[in-house]
Amino acid sequence: MSKKNEAEMTEASNGSSMTNFFDGLKEEFDKVVWPSRRQLVSESAAVLLMVTLSASLIFLVDKFFTWAAQQVF
Repeated sequence: MSKKNEAEMTEASNGSSMTNFFDGLKEEFDKVVWPSRRQLVSESAAVLLMVTLSASLIFLVDKFFTWAAQQVF
């Protein structure tokens, strides 16, 4: 928001502050670049795959150290 717009907003009456808030909110949402459905699905699948792989690796390392500790003690 430019300095001029900020000054205009502060000069506005306090009764319309909610209106100003929602107008500003709408302006900010208009600036957002929303992903396409295809991009959303592919990136979500990539995240789920990486989480699954990371959890599996942590599980296997934990099992290995548990087995090693039982062998030592």
